[in-house]
Amino acid sequence: MTLVVPPWSASVVATLPYPVVFATVSGAHLYGFASVDSDLDLRAAHLLPLPEIIGLRHGPETVQAGGERDGVELDVVSHDLLKFARMMLKPNGYVLEQVLSPLVVATSEVHRELVALAPLCLTANHVRHYLGFAAGQWELFQRTGELKPALYTLRVLLTGIHLMRTGTIEADLRELWHDASLPYVPDLIEAKVSGEHRRLTPDLLDPGRLAADVARLEGVLHAARQATHLPAQPTAAEHLHALLIRARLAAA
Repeated sequence: MTLVVPPWSASVVATLPYPVVFATVSGAHLYGFASVDSDLDLRAAHLLPLPEIIGLRHGPETVQAGGERDGVELDVVSHDLLKFARMMLKPNGYVLEQVLSPLVVATSEVHRELVALAPLCLTANHVRHYLGFAAGQWELFQRTGELKPALYTLRVLLTGIHLMRTGTIEADLRELWHDASLPYVPDLIEAKVSGEHRRLTPDLLDPGRLAADVARLEGVLHAARQATHLPAQPTAAEHLHALLIRARLAAA
């Protein structure tokens, strides 16, 4: 089943109270295993006007919205460009996946510059993000037995391995499983598409096989970290600083 981003997504983003630098789709839609009843996760960056930065009252660094549209639950989160730029400079793969998401709902010249600067934010230390995220999702799977955290665990580990090896981010599990000896992944995705909370049953995959593969991939990720050519620290700080100033002044 092919899932597409609803055409009304842009109108949802347009209701945010500040000018939007970009908005993309994250979550299971980006990762390649959205269910028919998955939430739509929209992630964005907005630009606070100068009066809400230099005066006594500071505008919100983060704006969140929810609700439902055409039977789809919405989860909308937008950060002011300053906060988003600071997050890009931390070893946080999640925000870089957002800015680089191919599922673009709204864009701008500033967004295009963020995309160009994203590779300068990637570091060897991003391995901590992917190992930590995977550990949390694996713990959730062990508690619930649901397919969703199992697929998240595999996706996160494979994204981390791909990043350490290539210096690029790939968040779609459908593009990652082929080289990892995980032939059962398409069947798991197909099963998960039918329902957000479907459980992993033995007829789909032996849980012991999954546990062994997760442990193996953790080892591969550690090894990829040791061999990576990524730098220890990001090199985009001055570029992001200049971009933020230009964007603020242009909007004044």
